[in-house]
Amino acid sequence: MPSTARRLDGDTLENRHLKEWLRRYQRVRAASEAICAPLETEDHVVQSMPDVSPPKWHLAHVSWFFEAFLLTPFLAGYRTLDPAYDFLFNSYYETHGTPFPRPRRGVISRPTVADVYRYRAHVDQAMGELLEAPPTEHLDEILRRVELGLHHEQQHQELLLMDIKHILAQSPLDPVYRDDLATCPSADPGPVEWLGYPAGLHHIGHAPHEDGFAFDNETPRHRRFLEAFELASRPVTNGEFLAFIEDGGYRRPDHWLADGWQQVNAAGWQAPLYWRKQDGAWWHMTLGGLRALDPAAPVCHVSFFEADAYARWAGARLPDEAEWEIAARDAALAGNFVEQDHLQPMAAVPTPHRPGQLFGDVWEWTGSAYRPYPGFRPLPGSLGEYNGKFMSGQMVLRGGCCATPQAHQRVTYRNFFAPHARWAFSGVRLAREA
Repeated sequence: MPSTARRLDGDTLENRHLKEWLRRYQRVRAASEAICAPLETEDHVVQSMPDVSPPKWHLAHVSWFFEAFLLTPFLAGYRTLDPAYDFLFNSYYETHGTPFPRPRRGVISRPTVADVYRYRAHVDQAMGELLEAPPTEHLDEILRRVELGLHHEQQHQELLLMDIKHILAQSPLDPVYRDDLATCPSADPGPVEWLGYPAGLHHIGHAPHEDGFAFDNETPRHRRFLEAFELASRPVTNGEFLAFIEDGGYRRPDHWLADGWQQVNAAGWQAPLYWRKQDGAWWHMTLGGLRALDPAAPVCHVSFFEADAYARWAGARLPDEAEWEIAARDAALAGNFVEQDHLQPMAAVPTPHRPGQLFGDVWEWTGSAYRPYPGFRPLPGSLGEYNGKFMSGQMVLRGGCCATPQAHQRVTYRNFFAPHARWAFSGVRLAREA
């Protein structure tokens, strides 16, 4: 053991702090395996489209992240189980090495699922050793990377649920991921109320002095002048989106951006992803199996193109991400997250004179392109590839969803997807000029 390492012996404040980091690490890691526990071995290896990764790849990649950015540089004498894993499970870090092609992750049958779980156990044991005896001269950097790694794994927990749903939805057997999900009766969300916000200068983004974690793309805090606007009190419901469909929404080009209309025709879209009409009634695939569509629940699995087309049809628009952040700033960070165990958007409870369902249920598309904030600087080294390199051709979503861990969410969080993507738990909230 290096002389600069410090074990978790005794009950000093620093040691209690390190023990809490280890417990937090163990909780997050256990949550990933709990998500995969209902799967069959065969489910772990399927890649249903290029954007989806096999569940076993997710489990291995998040372990690789800790290995590549913590264990290899900071744990003396660390040895990987297999040097090939640094190639197979590197997602997109070109400055670290050559990643295995993303669209071909599903063609790799080896390492096996059992091998991947052994790899996770190997990394977990080594991470325990690192956090029990961290080199003191690197302690701050180690804890910064541990926190980033835990939020990275929580991102992949949401991706796991998205990808598992897409994988199972390809089967004509309509398989059920879990038959014990929490349920509650549908409620009438009531009519939309338009909430007004005055024009003014606002500070947007995460401030360095604020407590809590934030990704680099949420910084720096900066000023934005916003004209007066109005925001809908809740997301668009399935029933409201169905009215768009029945009015020829997917057949009328006047509602659509040119790229969106091209996508509708190329892909044959007629409804949100996972919707199915049977015997005159609408159903949709959920992680609890095929269920009747709840007209009161927020519409889900729509692309930016669909969200934008609906907004035009409704005589409104999508909110700017700064407008969304201003509206959410005083809202409680509570909602239908993964901890509520519905794994499906639920109907809103009316919240008179204030916006509801800003957090949880569905990610809400904004009209903002995913671009850097003024003065943005990515993290140094390979970790700078985490967010900054994707600031082209993507749109911002806000608020989290029913598959997001609640502790992973905050008001400044900027999610992003390509405008055609719709396998995420993504929905719509309308805005308009005052």
